[in-house]
Amino acid sequence: MILQGYIIIPDADLKEVNSELDLHIKLTLGEPRCLIFEVIHDQQNPNKLHVYEEFVDEHAFEYHQNRVKSSKWGRVTTRVERHYKITH
Repeated sequence: MILQGYIIIPDADLKEVNSELDLHIKLTLGEPRCLIFEVIHDQQNPNKLHVYEEFVDEHAFEYHQNRVKSSKWGRVTTRVERHYKITH
């Protein structure tokens, strides 16, 4: 399962989101059946993060989504705009 796209972070949340990003990446890469997880800062827009995720299957992707919802990352990113394409 692949998710790719980007998020736009409101100015008011930018500092907190950036401070939580490294831990979010570390925890996600530590999930069983996470194959690839990349988050890259946009070079022109500091409020934009490009996201690419690959998981072994839909169950692994759902596990990730559920973990994130109950994490600090989930709380600090509630107001970001998400622009994703998900393929199976």
